[in-house]
Amino acid sequence: MLALLLALQAPLAAPALDQDTLPRVSLTEALQRAARLDPNYVAAQGQIDNAQWARRNAFLVFVLPSVTIGTSMQRSDPPTFLFTDTLVRTKTLWTANLVARYDLFTGGQKLAELSRSAAALTAAHVDELRQRFVTAELTESDYYAVLADVELDRVARDRLQRAQEQLAVARARVLSGAAVSTDSLNLRLELARSQVGALQQASALRISRLQLGRRVGAAGPVDAVPLDTAPAPDLPVTLADAISEAAVQGPDYRIAAANERAASAAYRAELGNYLPRATLTFSSNTLDQKFYPSLFNQTSLILGISLPIWNNGQRELNLTRAKVIKDVARATREDMDRAVQHDVSASYDAYETARATATLAREAVLIARENFRVQQTRYSAGATTILDLITAQVALSNAEGERVSAEYGTRLALAGLETILGRRLFSDRGTP
Repeated sequence: MLALLLALQAPLAAPALDQDTLPRVSLTEALQRAARLDPNYVAAQGQIDNAQWARRNAFLVFVLPSVTIGTSMQRSDPPTFLFTDTLVRTKTLWTANLVARYDLFTGGQKLAELSRSAAALTAAHVDELRQRFVTAELTESDYYAVLADVELDRVARDRLQRAQEQLAVARARVLSGAAVSTDSLNLRLELARSQVGALQQASALRISRLQLGRRVGAAGPVDAVPLDTAPAPDLPVTLADAISEAAVQGPDYRIAAANERAASAAYRAELGNYLPRATLTFSSNTLDQKFYPSLFNQTSLILGISLPIWNNGQRELNLTRAKVIKDVARATREDMDRAVQHDVSASYDAYETARATATLAREAVLIARENFRVQQTRYSAGATTILDLITAQVALSNAEGERVSAEYGTRLALAGLETILGRRLFSDRGTP
């Protein structure tokens, strides 16, 4: 049994030794590094660039025409004739052209695109904010997982140490005749369970450190700098204020409203295909035997008006698709308006519940620790059974584990509420 105990304890000591050599990051540093590496956040930033250029394009079509220039060289054998003011026979013919086109009237599509691009730019900026907080919440989840697993690893080791100590006491009592051999057997069973739990928790700690390392861009495991252990404070906003703030400033709800405006503008742009179009076109063409051609120059200014009649139903198909997208965007926005009270209330209550649970869990640890001390003293004096001692020992480990889960669950619940609101509620939590 002693050899088995030593063999099982050997792998348990490795994480403790490796911990001193692991790189460590603070929560603020982890948030900053994760924001630069998260693919979804990088994509959200890229969408801002795309939306900004779409917005510029929507403005430029009002003031600038589209301009195209081109040139070509033609080689003929036998030589061809070039008709200008005089008749010229040449093998090489250079041509150059310039075309400038300005849409005078497009059925309101320019104005619709201006509205759509403005809504899309707003949605891109808000989505970047939303994704920033989503990335921060995921980073905090991985960060708290490391800290929680560190404490749970300590709890598992404490349970293993208590089991070893109690097994030594039980053996001494059995040898002295003060206890029966079943006491030693029961404690051996508890020792085996403690060893399995310690191994499992050590593995969970290694995995959580690797996940944190991945999140912050490290090649291997990364340890987290411990946070303060002060109880979670009261929220600085009431539930009613949080609901009102989320409805106006919450990223998810603002994105839904912006998407609805963009879809409505796109639908209006499709309606413009039923109206006439007016276009002013200027062209200049030059011919010569050499580059740059200048022997012959011809310019023209054309005013064109067209009225689309039928394009095999393609116009109607695009209009139907735009209408469906608009209806879906409106339904999504209305659903988000109805969901805001539920979403905020759920996150708000989750924080308050986790906070109260953490307070009760800390009290439960004190009670469980005192109960274990009393049962340990009574068992040493022969006033209680081994089962009562083991029950108290397991209850202490469970109480400590529940305290750890409740404390870090409170921090994670706060991160969830901040993601909905799109802002930090406490200034000391760092900027995502």
